[in-house]
Amino acid sequence: MTKLSAQTLECIQYAAEIIRKSQRAVVLTGAGISTPSGIPDFRSEGTGLLSKVDPMEVASLNAFRYAPERFYKWIRPLVTQIFGAAPNPAHQALARLQAAGFFKVIITQNIDNLHQKAGASHVMETHGTFQTMSCTQCFEQVSSNGFIEPYIQDGHIPYCPQCGGILKPDIILFGEQLPQQTWYESQTACRNCDLILVAGSSLEVLPVAGLPLQALDRGAHLIIANLSPTYLGVRADVVLLGDVAEIIPLIAECVLHD
Repeated sequence: MTKLSAQTLECIQYAAEIIRKSQRAVVLTGAGISTPSGIPDFRSEGTGLLSKVDPMEVASLNAFRYAPERFYKWIRPLVTQIFGAAPNPAHQALARLQAAGFFKVIITQNIDNLHQKAGASHVMETHGTFQTMSCTQCFEQVSSNGFIEPYIQDGHIPYCPQCGGILKPDIILFGEQLPQQTWYESQTACRNCDLILVAGSSLEVLPVAGLPLQALDRGAHLIIANLSPTYLGVRADVVLLGDVAEIIPLIAECVLHD
Protein backbone atom coordinates (compact mmCIF):
# COMPACT_ATOMS: atom_id res chain seq x y z
CA MET A 1 0.00 0.00 0.00
CA THR A 2 1.17 3.51 -0.83
CA LYS A 3 2.13 5.61 2.17
CA LEU A 4 -0.47 8.37 2.36
CA SER A 5 0.27 11.92 3.48
CA ALA A 6 -1.20 13.41 6.63
CA GLN A 7 -3.28 15.73 4.45
CA THR A 8 -4.74 12.80 2.49
CA LEU A 9 -5.60 10.95 5.70
CA GLU A 10 -7.30 14.09 6.99
CA CYS A 11 -9.31 14.33 3.76
CA ILE A 12 -10.34 10.69 4.13
CA GLN A 13 -11.63 11.42 7.63
CA TYR A 14 -13.55 14.45 6.35
CA ALA A 15 -15.06 12.42 3.50
CA ALA A 16 -16.17 9.77 6.00
CA GLU A 17 -17.79 12.45 8.16
CA ILE A 18 -19.78 13.77 5.18
CA ILE A 19 -20.92 10.24 4.29
CA ARG A 20 -22.04 9.51 7.87
CA LYS A 21 -24.13 12.68 7.94
CA SER A 22 -25.75 12.11 4.54
CA GLN A 23 -29.28 10.77 4.17
CA ARG A 24 -29.59 10.26 0.41
CA ALA A 25 -26.08 9.54 -0.90
CA VAL A 26 -25.31 8.04 -4.31
CA VAL A 27 -22.12 6.73 -5.89
CA LEU A 28 -20.91 7.25 -9.45
CA THR A 29 -18.11 4.96 -10.63
CA GLY A 30 -16.03 4.83 -13.79
CA ALA A 31 -13.25 2.81 -15.39
CA GLY A 32 -10.73 3.77 -12.69
CA ILE A 33 -12.45 1.60 -10.11
CA SER A 34 -11.98 -1.50 -12.29
CA THR A 35 -8.46 -1.00 -13.62
CA PRO A 36 -7.04 -2.44 -10.35
CA SER A 37 -9.00 -5.60 -11.23
CA GLY A 38 -7.07 -5.83 -14.50
CA ILE A 39 -9.68 -4.30 -16.80
CA PRO A 40 -8.21 -1.57 -19.05
CA ASP A 41 -10.08 1.64 -19.66
CA PHE A 42 -10.96 2.89 -23.11
CA ARG A 43 -9.11 6.18 -23.34
CA SER A 44 -5.75 6.12 -21.54
CA GLU A 45 -2.93 7.14 -23.89
CA GLY A 46 -1.12 4.08 -25.20
CA THR A 47 -3.03 1.51 -23.13
CA GLY A 48 -6.72 2.36 -23.60
CA LEU A 49 -8.75 0.17 -25.93
CA LEU A 50 -9.53 3.14 -28.15
CA SER A 51 -6.04 4.66 -28.15
CA LYS A 52 -4.93 2.87 -31.32
CA VAL A 53 -8.16 2.56 -33.30
CA ASP A 54 -10.89 4.83 -34.58
CA PRO A 55 -13.83 4.10 -32.26
CA MET A 56 -16.31 4.79 -35.05
CA GLU A 57 -14.76 1.97 -37.09
CA VAL A 58 -15.04 -0.75 -34.46
CA ALA A 59 -17.16 0.39 -31.50
CA SER A 60 -20.07 2.24 -33.10
CA LEU A 61 -23.55 0.89 -33.77
CA ASN A 62 -23.06 1.38 -37.51
CA ALA A 63 -19.74 -0.47 -37.43
CA PHE A 64 -21.40 -3.37 -35.62
CA ARG A 65 -24.22 -3.53 -38.17
CA TYR A 66 -21.86 -3.60 -41.14
CA ALA A 67 -18.94 -5.57 -39.68
CA PRO A 68 -19.90 -7.44 -36.49
CA GLU A 69 -16.99 -9.82 -37.04
CA ARG A 70 -14.52 -6.95 -36.74
CA PHE A 71 -16.18 -5.72 -33.54
CA TYR A 72 -16.07 -9.17 -31.98
CA LYS A 73 -12.43 -9.65 -32.94
CA TRP A 74 -11.47 -6.25 -31.45
CA ILE A 75 -13.34 -6.62 -28.16
CA ARG A 76 -12.53 -10.27 -27.45
CA PRO A 77 -9.49 -9.49 -25.19
CA LEU A 78 -11.65 -7.15 -23.11
CA VAL A 79 -14.43 -9.72 -22.78
CA THR A 80 -11.88 -12.29 -21.66
CA GLN A 81 -10.64 -9.88 -18.97
CA ILE A 82 -14.14 -8.91 -17.85
CA PHE A 83 -15.37 -12.48 -17.35
CA GLY A 84 -12.13 -13.47 -15.61
CA ALA A 85 -11.96 -10.44 -13.31
CA ALA A 86 -12.70 -10.34 -9.60
CA PRO A 87 -13.90 -7.35 -7.56
CA ASN A 88 -11.13 -5.37 -5.89
CA PRO A 89 -11.19 -3.74 -2.44
CA ALA A 90 -12.93 -0.61 -3.80
CA HIS A 91 -15.89 -2.60 -5.13
CA GLN A 92 -16.06 -4.54 -1.88
CA ALA A 93 -15.89 -1.40 0.25
CA LEU A 94 -18.75 0.25 -1.64
CA ALA A 95 -20.82 -2.92 -1.28
CA ARG A 96 -20.20 -2.87 2.49
CA LEU A 97 -21.20 0.79 2.72
CA GLN A 98 -24.34 0.10 0.72
CA ALA A 99 -25.22 -2.89 2.92
CA ALA A 100 -24.80 -0.65 5.97
CA GLY A 101 -27.33 1.80 4.51
CA PHE A 102 -25.05 4.66 3.50
CA PHE A 103 -25.61 4.37 -0.27
CA LYS A 104 -28.85 3.19 -1.79
CA VAL A 105 -27.78 3.57 -5.41
CA ILE A 106 -24.56 2.87 -7.30
CA ILE A 107 -24.45 4.41 -10.77
CA THR A 108 -21.68 3.03 -12.96
CA GLN A 109 -20.24 3.69 -16.39
CA ASN A 110 -18.66 0.22 -16.34
CA ILE A 111 -19.88 -2.89 -18.14
CA ASP A 112 -17.99 -5.45 -16.06
CA ASN A 113 -20.56 -6.51 -13.42
CA LEU A 114 -17.91 -6.21 -10.68
CA HIS A 115 -20.15 -4.21 -8.33
CA GLN A 116 -22.68 -7.03 -8.40
CA LYS A 117 -19.96 -9.64 -7.96
CA ALA A 118 -18.86 -7.75 -4.83
CA GLY A 119 -22.39 -8.01 -3.42
CA ALA A 120 -23.82 -4.61 -4.35
CA SER A 121 -27.46 -4.20 -5.29
CA HIS A 122 -29.42 -1.52 -7.12
CA VAL A 123 -26.57 -0.89 -9.57
CA MET A 124 -27.50 1.37 -12.49
CA GLU A 125 -25.41 0.41 -15.51
CA THR A 126 -25.60 3.53 -17.68
CA HIS A 127 -23.41 2.07 -20.44
CA GLY A 128 -25.08 -1.32 -20.46
CA THR A 129 -23.87 -4.80 -19.62
CA PHE A 130 -22.23 -7.87 -21.09
CA GLN A 131 -24.44 -10.13 -18.99
CA THR A 132 -27.20 -10.14 -21.62
CA MET A 133 -27.30 -10.02 -25.43
CA SER A 134 -29.99 -9.06 -27.94
CA CYS A 135 -30.67 -10.34 -31.43
CA THR A 136 -30.15 -7.78 -34.19
CA GLN A 137 -33.01 -9.31 -36.20
CA CYS A 138 -35.80 -10.53 -33.91
CA PHE A 139 -34.68 -8.54 -30.80
CA GLU A 140 -34.86 -11.58 -28.52
CA GLN A 141 -32.82 -10.93 -25.37
CA VAL A 142 -30.85 -13.81 -23.89
CA SER A 143 -28.36 -14.39 -21.10
CA SER A 144 -24.73 -14.32 -22.16
CA ASN A 145 -24.21 -17.64 -20.39
CA GLY A 146 -23.57 -20.32 -22.96
CA PHE A 147 -22.50 -17.82 -25.60
CA ILE A 148 -19.59 -16.05 -23.97
CA GLU A 149 -17.55 -19.16 -23.18
CA PRO A 150 -17.26 -20.41 -26.81
CA TYR A 151 -16.58 -16.84 -27.93
CA ILE A 152 -13.77 -16.32 -25.40
CA GLN A 153 -12.22 -19.73 -26.02
CA ASP A 154 -12.53 -20.04 -29.80
CA GLY A 155 -13.80 -16.70 -31.09
CA HIS A 156 -17.20 -18.09 -32.07
CA ILE A 157 -19.59 -15.21 -32.80
CA PRO A 158 -22.89 -15.70 -30.91
CA TYR A 159 -26.06 -16.27 -32.93
CA CYS A 160 -29.67 -16.03 -31.82
CA PRO A 161 -31.16 -19.38 -30.79
CA GLN A 162 -34.58 -18.22 -32.06
CA CYS A 163 -33.89 -16.90 -35.57
CA GLY A 164 -30.16 -17.28 -36.21
CA GLY A 165 -29.42 -13.55 -36.28
CA ILE A 166 -26.20 -12.17 -34.80
CA LEU A 167 -26.43 -11.39 -31.10
CA LYS A 168 -25.19 -8.00 -29.94
CA PRO A 169 -24.03 -7.59 -26.33
CA ASP A 170 -26.26 -5.17 -24.42
CA ILE A 171 -23.51 -2.58 -24.06
CA ILE A 172 -23.88 0.95 -25.37
CA LEU A 173 -21.88 1.55 -28.52
CA PHE A 174 -21.10 4.93 -30.08
CA GLY A 175 -24.26 6.19 -31.76
CA GLU A 176 -26.60 4.45 -29.33
CA GLN A 177 -28.75 6.12 -26.71
CA LEU A 178 -28.30 5.22 -23.07
CA PRO A 179 -30.82 2.75 -21.61
CA GLN A 180 -33.85 4.99 -21.13
CA GLN A 181 -35.13 3.73 -17.78
CA THR A 182 -31.65 3.44 -16.27
CA TRP A 183 -30.78 6.96 -17.40
CA TYR A 184 -34.03 8.37 -15.99
CA GLU A 185 -33.48 6.66 -12.63
CA SER A 186 -29.85 7.82 -12.51
CA GLN A 187 -30.84 11.44 -13.08
CA THR A 188 -33.61 11.20 -10.51
CA ALA A 189 -31.21 9.75 -7.93
CA CYS A 190 -28.67 12.52 -8.51
CA ARG A 191 -31.27 15.31 -8.44
CA ASN A 192 -32.60 14.04 -5.10
CA CYS A 193 -29.34 13.15 -3.36
CA ASP A 194 -27.55 15.13 -0.67
CA LEU A 195 -24.14 13.63 -1.52
CA ILE A 196 -22.53 12.15 -4.61
CA LEU A 197 -19.31 10.18 -4.33
CA VAL A 198 -17.41 9.95 -7.63
CA ALA A 199 -14.99 7.02 -7.61
CA GLY A 200 -12.64 6.25 -10.49
CA SER A 201 -14.23 8.46 -13.12
CA SER A 202 -12.43 11.15 -15.10
CA LEU A 203 -15.84 12.77 -15.72
CA GLU A 204 -15.07 13.17 -19.41
CA VAL A 205 -17.72 10.98 -21.04
CA LEU A 206 -21.06 12.71 -21.52
CA PRO A 207 -23.86 12.61 -20.65
CA VAL A 208 -22.97 10.64 -17.48
CA ALA A 209 -20.19 13.12 -16.64
CA GLY A 210 -22.88 15.74 -16.12
CA LEU A 211 -24.68 13.83 -13.35
CA PRO A 212 -22.60 15.32 -10.50
CA LEU A 213 -23.54 18.79 -11.76
CA GLN A 214 -27.20 17.92 -11.41
CA ALA A 215 -26.52 17.00 -7.79
CA LEU A 216 -24.36 20.06 -7.08
CA ASP A 217 -26.89 22.45 -8.56
CA ARG A 218 -29.41 21.20 -6.02
CA GLY A 219 -27.09 21.66 -3.04
CA ALA A 220 -25.54 18.20 -2.70
CA HIS A 221 -22.04 17.56 -1.37
CA LEU A 222 -19.41 16.12 -3.72
CA ILE A 223 -16.51 13.79 -2.93
CA ILE A 224 -14.13 12.81 -5.74
CA ALA A 225 -11.66 9.93 -5.53
CA ASN A 226 -9.74 9.47 -8.77
CA LEU A 227 -6.24 8.96 -10.08
CA SER A 228 -6.21 12.29 -11.94
CA PRO A 229 -7.97 15.67 -11.54
CA THR A 230 -11.46 16.24 -12.99
CA TYR A 231 -13.30 19.32 -14.17
CA LEU A 232 -15.38 19.37 -10.97
CA GLY A 233 -12.49 19.33 -8.51
CA VAL A 234 -12.94 23.04 -7.79
CA ARG A 235 -16.51 22.43 -6.63
CA ALA A 236 -15.89 19.31 -4.55
CA ASP A 237 -15.93 19.20 -0.75
CA VAL A 238 -13.12 16.65 -0.86
CA VAL A 239 -10.76 15.58 -3.67
CA LEU A 240 -8.62 12.49 -3.14
CA LEU A 241 -6.12 11.81 -5.93
CA GLY A 242 -4.77 8.28 -5.98
CA ASP A 243 -5.63 4.61 -6.35
CA VAL A 244 -9.30 4.16 -5.49
CA ALA A 245 -8.62 0.54 -4.50
CA GLU A 246 -6.69 2.02 -1.57
CA ILE A 247 -8.68 5.18 -0.90
CA ILE A 248 -12.27 3.86 -0.94
CA PRO A 249 -11.59 1.03 1.58
CA LEU A 250 -9.97 3.57 3.94
CA ILE A 251 -13.02 5.82 3.67
CA ALA A 252 -15.30 2.82 4.34
CA GLU A 253 -13.24 1.84 7.36
CA CYS A 254 -13.62 5.32 8.82
CA VAL A 255 -17.36 5.43 8.12
CA LEU A 256 -18.10 2.01 9.57
CA HIS A 257 -15.73 1.83 12.54
CA ASP A 258 -14.84 5.35 13.76
